Amino acid sequence: MKKILIVDDEADIIEILQFVLEAQGYECITAFDGEEGLKLAREANPDLIILDVMMPKINGYKISRLLKYDAKYKDIPILMITARSQEEDKVIGEETGADEYITKPFKVDYVVEKVKEYLGQQDGSSNQ
Repeated sequence: MKKILIVDDEADIIEILQFVLEAQGYECITAFDGEEGLKLAREANPDLIILDVMMPKINGYKISRLLKYDAKYKDIPILMITARSQEEDKVIGEETGADEYITKPFKVDYVVEKVKEYLGQQDGSSNQ
């Protein structure tokens, strides 16, 4: 079973994503701030991370950069979800290593589609 880490400071977003992804057969672990998210990413070694940008303690950009520049975690796909929709925000997301940059409000089906896309690719060929 593929493991997904969801990191967001909005409980309703975590609950919706967790419910839908677990219904699809994924195991979900969650964190409500950046510090806990980074800790869980390193301890649980998830197959994919869904990461909010604006969070308490450590923002999503910093978490993405820390994980993507660490050989042990660099291949974990990161789907960044954020209310920040300006072009420069997307560029920062890409520069920090996020594989996808999804703006809020988002369609849950779209996120599930992206999760399947990345986890499917991860099984066969690399997504890099």
